[in-house]
Amino acid sequence: MPRPPRRIPTGTEAHTQLETSTPSDPQPPPRPPWIFGRILAGFIVLLIIVAGGVAAGWWIRSQSARVATPEVIGTTSPEITDVVGRHVLKTAGPAVVRVLGTTCAGTGEGSGALIDGETILTAASAIRQPLSIVIVTPDYRIRRANLLGTSADGVAVLRMVGRLGNTLPLAGTGPDPKADRVLVGYTASAKETMQSIGSIAKPVVLSTVMNTAELGGPVLDKSGQVIGVVVGDNVKNSRIVGVDKLRGYVARGSTAITAELGSCRRSRGPQSPVVPELQVASTPLAAEAQRLLAGYFTLQNRHDFQAVQSLYSEKLARSLDVERDSKGHQTSYFFIPKVTDVTPTETDGAAARVSLNVLFSPRAKGAEGEACRRLDYKYDLVREGGKLVIDDVDPMSPMRGCDAE
Repeated sequence: MPRPPRRIPTGTEAHTQLETSTPSDPQPPPRPPWIFGRILAGFIVLLIIVAGGVAAGWWIRSQSARVATPEVIGTTSPEITDVVGRHVLKTAGPAVVRVLGTTCAGTGEGSGALIDGETILTAASAIRQPLSIVIVTPDYRIRRANLLGTSADGVAVLRMVGRLGNTLPLAGTGPDPKADRVLVGYTASAKETMQSIGSIAKPVVLSTVMNTAELGGPVLDKSGQVIGVVVGDNVKNSRIVGVDKLRGYVARGSTAITAELGSCRRSRGPQSPVVPELQVASTPLAAEAQRLLAGYFTLQNRHDFQAVQSLYSEKLARSLDVERDSKGHQTSYFFIPKVTDVTPTETDGAAARVSLNVLFSPRAKGAEGEACRRLDYKYDLVREGGKLVIDDVDPMSPMRGCDAE
């Protein structure tokens, strides 16, 4: 179980010219009004008004359709944006989850589909040889999951500990080759996104509209049913496994998937940067503390313990050297940190309170069979050489499981 880094902390000018003249000859009588000209001018004005209204209506409908989706990226048709986007928000979106893991060989990060309240489909590349896995819902509920097995074509089947009500149904049959499809998943910054990927007959190249964290994301038809899952070792080699195969993988007692558990002493989670969310006013001091803690959590997750030393005070670096820091974080992964308070200190430093989650191996020292805990720490930050560094850390409340409501 990882310990905090405390003492031993696991115009131009206008010109007008008037001309007058006195006619020498009598003037002809005035011409009567040209009725047809007035009618023609009025008709032209009417056409302009109608055209403007049509354009404005199209613009409004276009914007409304886009607002109806979590995020529209890449090549998105108006039909998909309007029909599927609204459905995704109402039903499919809540059942698309983030998949995080501390693994021996995987990336530790992907998207997934919760299909029956407890079964999740994702990409095997995200959780290859896992020590521990969690899923995170769009409303930040965290649940532990176990790997049931992986398929030869790169699909992983997980079973969640407990149940959730939001589900995504598997389509009964394969899609119409000419029907539009969408991919739903997450970015590395945990933002849920939706991309049109065309039809089977006219597909969009996946690597042009997605990122690594979307591997494992479900492919949906216009009714919001799962018709495939995106898999691959990387975005460049990504592909879609269709629903006909997926049904076989989730069947009870399926022989089409095999277990792939990890046994390494050191494992890692996702390597993308982790930036704490500021839940306080973004003052200069709070922003500086946020940058410091972002560097700390990111380097810890990358196991770059030598670089972490530059973020410690001289006092802390003496008590928590590289070797000791490494031993305390062999399998840990910090995620979803939130800065809940930043208080200035008399020494031009700060006390930053942070709530966060840590994923680790259930066999780690002090884990006691658990794999994920919620932490509430106060980081004492001091100023050395003109910059904030971490000097100490104190727990503010007892640790608890990540799935505790």
